[in-house]
Amino acid sequence: MEQNMNVQDIVEELIEIGMEIAKSQSLELSINRKEELVLRHIKAFSKKEARIIDFQPGLEWFNVAEGLSIYQHLKGKIVILDFFTYCCINCMHVLSDLDVLEKLFSIQDGLVIVGVHSAKFSNEKNSKKLLSAVQRYNIKHPVVNDTKMSMWRYLGIVCWPTLVMLGPTGELLAVFVGEGHRDELIIHVGVALTYFRSLNKIHTNDIPLQLAQHLLPVGTGNILFPSKLEILQNDQGESLVIADTGHNRILVTDTTGNVQHIIGGPNPDFKDGDFETAKFNAPQGVSTLGSLIYVADTKNHAIRKIDLMRRIVITIAGTGIKGHDYVGGKIGKDQVLSSPWDLAVYKHEHDNNITPILLIAMAGNHQIWALFLEDTIWWKNKKYNEGTCLAIVGSGTEENRNNSYPHSAGLAQPSGITIAEELKLAVFADSESSSIRSINLQTGQVSAICGGSRDPLDLHGYGDLDGVNYSVKLQHPLGIAWHPKEKIIYITDTYNHKIKIINVTTKHCRTLYGGGIPHDIYLFDEPSGIAICPEKGLIFVADTNNHAVKMMDTEKGNITTLPINIPIIEDDNNYKNIYFFDTTISETGGKLNVLFSINFSDRDLKLNSDAPQRWAMNLTTNSSRWIAAENCGELSSPINLKFFKGNETHEVRVTLDIVACKTTECISKKLLVVYRVHQVPDASTVVTEKRKVIVK
Repeated sequence: MEQNMNVQDIVEELIEIGMEIAKSQSLELSINRKEELVLRHIKAFSKKEARIIDFQPGLEWFNVAEGLSIYQHLKGKIVILDFFTYCCINCMHVLSDLDVLEKLFSIQDGLVIVGVHSAKFSNEKNSKKLLSAVQRYNIKHPVVNDTKMSMWRYLGIVCWPTLVMLGPTGELLAVFVGEGHRDELIIHVGVALTYFRSLNKIHTNDIPLQLAQHLLPVGTGNILFPSKLEILQNDQGESLVIADTGHNRILVTDTTGNVQHIIGGPNPDFKDGDFETAKFNAPQGVSTLGSLIYVADTKNHAIRKIDLMRRIVITIAGTGIKGHDYVGGKIGKDQVLSSPWDLAVYKHEHDNNITPILLIAMAGNHQIWALFLEDTIWWKNKKYNEGTCLAIVGSGTEENRNNSYPHSAGLAQPSGITIAEELKLAVFADSESSSIRSINLQTGQVSAICGGSRDPLDLHGYGDLDGVNYSVKLQHPLGIAWHPKEKIIYITDTYNHKIKIINVTTKHCRTLYGGGIPHDIYLFDEPSGIAICPEKGLIFVADTNNHAVKMMDTEKGNITTLPINIPIIEDDNNYKNIYFFDTTISETGGKLNVLFSINFSDRDLKLNSDAPQRWAMNLTTNSSRWIAAENCGELSSPINLKFFKGNETHEVRVTLDIVACKTTECISKKLLVVYRVHQVPDASTVVTEKRKVIVK
C-alpha cells in the first residue's frame, strides 16, 4: 500500500509538472531550451526509480500475438500508456497524435505505445466490442482490455484520456492529462530516447505485433463500419445515402440496395473533385437537400457538399485540421471545426421565406453549430450571411445542463441530430450523457426529453430501461430520426444494441427491436445510424459492427439485411494471382456446384480460422443463360450456378478474399478465378467439383 500511495503521489506531481511544462511550451522558447527543461525533469524522476507494477495476468490483448509485460517485452523501451475508453471523442483525438509519434519513432528506435482500455460504459468492457473499435479506428499499437481498471486505479488516473510515459525499466517519467499534447509528447519522447540511449538502456528489439485488421470482413461488395444514413428524395423517387465510414466513402443506393453512386474511398484523404478523385476521412453524418448531400467528414474536421447533378465534391466549411474554436463566425473554409459527427437541414421560415440552415452536431466541441446556406434572419432578428459557420448551442463544457439560454447549456458529445419540422424542434442524441434532448428552434431553449441524470455533472446516468423522462435509461445513443407520419422519434440505443421510439410530447421511450426482447431474433451490434422512408413504410438502420444496413418494413413487420449491390469493374491488372479452370455441362442445361480449397506454396502459411474467408462473384457479366444462387459467400460454402439450354462457353469470374497467417504476421490476399463453363452434348446435367487453388 505504501508503494501504491508513493506511485500515486508521483503521478500527481508529474501532472503538476506537466502543466508547468505545457505552459512553458507555449512561450517563445527555443527548441533547445524546451529540450533542456524536459531533460532536467526526466533525469530527476528517473533517479526516483518509481517503477510501476506489471499488467495483470489474464487480460485480453489486441494487435499482439501474446500479452505484453513491462519488464520483459517492453524492457529497454520508452513506453507511452494511453488510458482511453473508445466512446470518448477526446480519446479519439489523441489517436492522431499517437499516430504521429509512431511515424517519428519506431519500435526499433525504442518507443512502444500501449493503449490501456479502461471502459466508461459496461458495453465497452466486452472484448468483442473493443476489437471492433480497434479495427474501426485503425489502431496499430498494442491494446489491453483492463476490464477492472486495475492499472487505472493503481496509478490514480482520474480522467480520459491520460497518457503516462515510462522509462526503459518501468519508471514513471511524465503524465499528460487530456488531449492537445502532441508537441510535448514529441519533445519528451525524443529527449528520453536520446538520454537513455546515451546510457545504453534502449533496446532495438521488436515486439510480437499481430495487427487485428486481418480479422475484418473481406469480399467484394461489403460495407465496412457504416455509420449514418439519410433518405434522398428527388424526381426519381427515394434513394438511400450511406456513410460507408470504414471505406471512407459515401454510397447512394436505391431502397433495394442497388448502388447508384460511389463517392470517395477507399483510402482516407482530404480532396475535393469528381466522384472518383474526391477523398474523405471516416465520414459520419449525412443530410440531404434536393440533389445535394452534405457530409460531416469527421476526421477531416470539415463539412463537404456532394452535388449529384454536377458529380463533384467541394468543401464548404473546415480547414482539414482540428480546431479549438468555441464561438466561430467565420465564412466557410476559413472556419476551423472539431469532429463534426452528424448533420440535419432545418428549413427556417421568416417573412414567408424558407431558408435552409445546416445544423451540425459538433461532437469534438460538445456543441451544436450552424452553417447558413443562404443569407438568413434568425434568433432575435439577427442576420447571418451565407456561408457563416458558428456555435449556436452549448458552452463547450462537457455536461448535461439544460437552459433557456442556448449558449449557457452544456452538452456531452452530441452525435446525432434530427429536425421535427412540425414542432420547430431539433432533437439530438447526447451520447456521453446517454440522453435525448431538444432545442427549440424559435427560442434556442435546450430541454431534456429522456435519459441521463438530473444532475448536469453526472455523465454516468446510463442503463437500459424504458419509461418516461429521467426514468428512461439509455447507453451512448448515436442515431436519431424523426418520423413525420407517426410524429415520434426513432433512436439507435447504440451500446444497448436496440432500436427505441420516443414520444417527444409525453417523453415516453420504449424498445422496439433488438437486445433479445420477446420474439425478436434480430440482433444489432452497436447500431449508430437510422433513416426513415415514410412513404414506403421503411426504416433503415446502420448496423455498424455487423457491417450491414438493416431494413425494417413496418407494414410487414419484418427486418432484412439490405444487399448492397456494388457494380464490379474487373481489371486483371489488379490481381497478382489469377487462376483459370475449365469444366463442361450439358447443353440441355444443368447445375454446377464448385467448392474451392486453398493451399500455399509457403508451408508456414495457413488460413486463419478466426478471419473471414470469402468468395464473391461478378454478376455484371451474367447472361440470360445462367444464374447464381448467391453472389457471395463463405469459402467453406460452394458456389451454386444454374445453366439453361444452350451451347455456349460462359466465363464466370470469382474473387477469393483470404487471410493467411504465419506465427507472427497475417497477410490478406485477393485471388481471381476465371471459370470457363462449356456447354456440350453428352455432358452431365449436375456437376460437382472441388478445385484446389495453390497460392504462391
